[in-house]
Amino acid sequence: MAMVSLDGADIEYELTIPLVIVGGGACGLVAGLAALSRGVEAVVLERDSTPRGSTFMSSGFVPAAGTRFQRALGIADSPAIMANDILTKNERQADPDIVAALAGASAEVIEWLADEHGIPFELVQGFLYPGHSQMRMHCTPRRTGEELMACLLNAAESAGLPVLTEAKVTTLHADQERRIRGVSYQRPDGSTEQLGCDALILACNGYGGNPDLIAEHVPEMASALYYGHEGNQGEAVLWGQSLDASLKDMAAYQGHGSLAWPHQTLISWAVMMQGGIQLNLEGRRFSNEHGGYSEQAARVLGQPEGIAFNVFDGRIHAQCLQFEDYRNAESTGAVKTFETLDALADGLDLPPEAVRDTFREIQALQETGEADRFGRRFAPELALSAPYYAIRVTGALFHTQGGLEVTTDGRVLDRDSQPFPNLYAGGGAARGVSGAGNSGYMSGNGLLSAVVMGALAGRAAANQCA
Repeated sequence: MAMVSLDGADIEYELTIPLVIVGGGACGLVAGLAALSRGVEAVVLERDSTPRGSTFMSSGFVPAAGTRFQRALGIADSPAIMANDILTKNERQADPDIVAALAGASAEVIEWLADEHGIPFELVQGFLYPGHSQMRMHCTPRRTGEELMACLLNAAESAGLPVLTEAKVTTLHADQERRIRGVSYQRPDGSTEQLGCDALILACNGYGGNPDLIAEHVPEMASALYYGHEGNQGEAVLWGQSLDASLKDMAAYQGHGSLAWPHQTLISWAVMMQGGIQLNLEGRRFSNEHGGYSEQAARVLGQPEGIAFNVFDGRIHAQCLQFEDYRNAESTGAVKTFETLDALADGLDLPPEAVRDTFREIQALQETGEADRFGRRFAPELALSAPYYAIRVTGALFHTQGGLEVTTDGRVLDRDSQPFPNLYAGGGAARGVSGAGNSGYMSGNGLLSAVVMGALAGRAAANQCA
C-alpha cells in the first residue's frame, strides 16, 4: 500500500543517503548515474528481484536530435525540429517547456551514456515512425529493451551505483513542510526497513497494472489486455495524491495495435510504415495505418472479436528480421505465408471477395495518388506483392503517460504549481509529452521521458544534495 506519513522529522534513521531513487528501470538507473557524475551518493530501491520495468518490455528506442550518430549518416536534425514533431503529434497538448527541455538535452544525454558508460547506441535506419520527420531513434544492437536494461545495469555496476532489489517502498516519510525525510521499504521476509534521504526521485513508472486507476482515468482501455510490467501499480500517483501534488494528462497512454495473438509478441510498426495493411475479420481495412500505433490499439479492439491481421510481403518480412521480437514471433509460428490472395483469405478464414476488393482499391489509389477515405496514400514503390505474409494481432495497453506534474528538471509541483522542497519524478511516474489522450503518443516518448528526464532530475537532485 502506497502511503505518506508526516512523521518524517521524528524518525531517527539508522542510515541516510543523500539521494534515494525509487525504481530501477531506465529512469532510475540513469538518474543514479547522473547523480554519481556530480559526486553525490545515491541508491536505487527496486521492488523486483531483477530490475526490469517497462524499459525491459519495450523496443529500447530512445529518440534524440542532433547526435553524432545522426551526423555520421548525414541526417540533419535539431532539438527544435524534434520538439515541433512531438507537439504536432500531440496537438500541442503537452507542456512545451518540458518538450523543449527533453529535446534540447537528448543528444547530450545519449552521447554521455555512450561515452561515459559504454552504452553501444546506434541509429535505426530505413524508415520513419509516425510523427517523426527525421531518423532519430537510438538503440542498442539487438534492438530490444531487455538489452538496453542489461547495458544500463552493467553501467550502474561499473560506476558503483548500488541497486537494492526486492526492496518495495511502501511509505514516504515527510515533515510538515512537505520535505521528504526518508522512506520505508519492505523486504522479502516481510520485515520493514527505513532509509533517510536529502532528496527523493520517483522513477517507479505508471499505473497501467492498477485496474482501479485505469478504470478511473482510462476507461476505454479498462478491458484491454495489459502488456506492460506488472509492477506499474501507480504508487507515484497515490503518493502524489496524498501530498496534494498536481496530476496531469491522466487519460494519456501508449497503446499498441500490433501485438501478435495469442503469442503476445510485439510486432514492429515498421510493417505498416513500409507498406503493410491491417484487415479485420471481414477482410477489410478500417483505418489509416500510418496514423500511429498507439491510437491503433483502440481501433483494433473496436473490430469484430478485437482482432486484425497484419498483411505484408517478403520485402517487409526481410526488413523486419532485423528486430529480435519479430524473429521470435516467426519462430513461434505467428508469421504465416501465402502464395496468393485467395490462399491468404482461405488460410485466415476471411471473405475472399472482400480481400480482393481491398487490394483492388489499394492498386487504384497507387495509380491515382489519391488518399483513401481514412487519409492514407499508397506509394507505388511500396506496393505489396506475392508471396504475402500475415500475423494475427490484437490491441493492448502498454503503459500510461500521465502522472505527476514536474518542472523542466523534474521537480514535482503541487496543485498551486509550487515545487515540493526535495521531491523529483521522471519516466512513467511523471507527466509525459504525449498530451491528454492516446493519439498524441509518438514512438519513443516513453523512453525519452525516462532516459532524458532521468538524467535531468538526477543532476538537479544531486545539485540540491551537494
